[in-house]
Amino acid sequence: MDDMVKTAGAITGAAGLAGSSTVTVATITAPAPGLLGAIGLTTTTTVALPVAGVVAAAGLVGYGLYKGVEFAKRTSEA
Repeated sequence: MDDMVKTAGAITGAAGLAGSSTVTVATITAPAPGLLGAIGLTTTTTVALPVAGVVAAAGLVGYGLYKGVEFAKRTSEA
């Protein structure tokens, strides 16, 4: 259990070091509403994810996979 706490702390630390920057996932352009859209103007929406969240999620998923494989190996040997 102690190594799980240390690993979670390391993942949290890595996510914190990633900072507050973001990664753009998608950019969506659509016609503007009303009169502005009628004359051809558009609006753009950007979908962005925080880098810290991506780092934390990837670390936790990777650690979960590692623990799953470790468990599977232990149960198959028994």
